[in-house]
Amino acid sequence: MDGLAKAAGHADRNAPLKAYCAGLLLPGERKSVEPMAARLAPDNVRRTHQSLHHLVAEAPWSDEAMLCSVREHALTAMKRDGPVVAWIIDDTGFPKKGTHSVGVARQYCGQVGKQENCRVAVSLSVSTRHASLPIAWRLYLPESWASDRERRKETHVPDEVVFQTKPELALAQIRQAIEDGVPRAPVLADSAYGNETRFREGIRELELRYAVGVHENLTVWGPGEVPQPQKRRKGRGRPPTRLHRDAQHQPVSVKALALSLPDQDWKTVTWREGTRHPLKSCFAAVRLRPAHRDEKRSEPYPEEWLLMEWPTGATEPTKYWLSTLPAHTKLPALVRLAKHRWIIERDYEELKQELGLGHYEGRGWRGFHHHATLCIAAYGFLVIERTRFSPSARAGQLQLRAPKIPAHFQPRGSPRARRTP
Repeated sequence: MDGLAKAAGHADRNAPLKAYCAGLLLPGERKSVEPMAARLAPDNVRRTHQSLHHLVAEAPWSDEAMLCSVREHALTAMKRDGPVVAWIIDDTGFPKKGTHSVGVARQYCGQVGKQENCRVAVSLSVSTRHASLPIAWRLYLPESWASDRERRKETHVPDEVVFQTKPELALAQIRQAIEDGVPRAPVLADSAYGNETRFREGIRELELRYAVGVHENLTVWGPGEVPQPQKRRKGRGRPPTRLHRDAQHQPVSVKALALSLPDQDWKTVTWREGTRHPLKSCFAAVRLRPAHRDEKRSEPYPEEWLLMEWPTGATEPTKYWLSTLPAHTKLPALVRLAKHRWIIERDYEELKQELGLGHYEGRGWRGFHHHATLCIAAYGFLVIERTRFSPSARAGQLQLRAPKIPAHFQPRGSPRARRTP
């Protein structure tokens, strides 16, 4: 924790920073400021609450510097078991009532699987075969918020923050990771990102490989097919430069292509051990070119892999990925990389359920990011502990000592708290 204290930028933040992280790691249902203060100092709750609240909601330390420090310490430990194999882009939602908390809007929330009033954060994680850690974290600010001066002022959104789509935020995080010298690896993302042509092109421009999910209606040219240049017109004038389509030469959806493949193209692949049995399914992979709006281009897209999954017993294929792994890559290696996104599900489950990632109750921009950064710092501590001593180390099971909470104490928001008359 000493390295993190330096990243906080001021000696006075050392003690509250360590206390905040300890509060996140201690057992307890709620990991917002007041319940943590009660667990850490039951005889001095008010003063401890003020100290923790100032650290997370008001103190102007850098989230980026703190995450950089966490990354440096955790990656050193993670790489003892093997190299970085993937950079993983994802977003996670936090259901939230009201309209005043920064970034809250009606949008898709993965936690509930539908449109809901929530806020969403975009993250970049680095992963080895056995461990992963978020290294970048940013709230997605919907356009309705980005253009609302009054709400921006109330929640202290920095002036330099402008509206960016989630794929744009993700690309910015990837660029920063490259600039910071993070060990390079293929980028993984689900179809919310992979279906965006500009996102895939951005990764190519950064000279990184990828394996990203795409929607079933994404269009491609079949194996061996390429879009044709337009025929030269008779007479004078500039020759046509854009690619050409006609009734006899059209791209197809990835679903249609998958359904047209012969049975022998589908192979059973096991990609990892599950909790009860090996995880396996049927896959096929072909080399082809994406076709999205290529009639507006002068050159076809580069050739890449289309990976398809058709689980046993399913009536049709269920998942699709595009990947720029080399042409000589074998099917099992393609599958293992594409399926490696599962590892961050474990991260978010623990960050939310045990470290209180979604428990911050403030409304402001700084507090939302500071709380998330300290949750990631605490998680980084767990990652290091697992690589050094105990693979099963979890929050609430670290034998950290805390004074006993007074029996009468009821934090705000508790269902047992008495209402003020």
